[in-house]
Amino acid sequence: MGRSTMLYGRYPDGPSERKPAMESAPAPPSGERRRDAAATRRRLLEAARDLFAERGYEGTTVRSIAERAGANQALLFRYFGSKQGLLTEVLAQGGLEQLRATPPEELFETALRSMLTRSAVGGAGDRSLEVYLRSIGRGDEAAGTLRELGEEYQSVLAGLSGTEDGALRADLAMAWLLGIGLMRTVVAREPLAGADPDDVCRLVLGTLRHLWSAPAE
Repeated sequence: MGRSTMLYGRYPDGPSERKPAMESAPAPPSGERRRDAAATRRRLLEAARDLFAERGYEGTTVRSIAERAGANQALLFRYFGSKQGLLTEVLAQGGLEQLRATPPEELFETALRSMLTRSAVGGAGDRSLEVYLRSIGRGDEAAGTLRELGEEYQSVLAGLSGTEDGALRADLAMAWLLGIGLMRTVVAREPLAGADPDDVCRLVLGTLRHLWSAPAE
């Protein structure tokens, strides 16, 4: 056996036949990585929002959220810390964001129309009311986050009547809003489930004005 073969083994023709080592692909630029991370985070939020609205908090698993988002479960924990952290973010982007961006006198109508319109057209939009309805009272883990959302709405609505029993009136208004949401989106009871959003708003808001304006005894 020639010295060339001895030296180069299965490369009998010498080093010229050696294949170059595979070079690792260059890492994407930092801007691209940030865009990818933001897109993944958004998909996880959207998947969680829809699943919480469809199944409730307790009925939704981390795995199902990651699968619907097309993401790794590890990324969910990296971005949100826990399923509860994800719920907090979903409600912050929905109900709390709406609450803080809406004048108090328009809050009830805005929340009502958002719920009615979304269910009528089947769009994505704000599903925080559905998340609330399907998750409240179903477990301790989400209770604090959901209670905070309810208390913030009550605090804003309580000031509309300018009366000592403003908190009671706010609770009555919220009970009506949640009851409408329950019957329309969870129970899907007709005729409310298929009613025109404008018709529902006209009837509800006309009556609600009396709740705010009725004198305290």
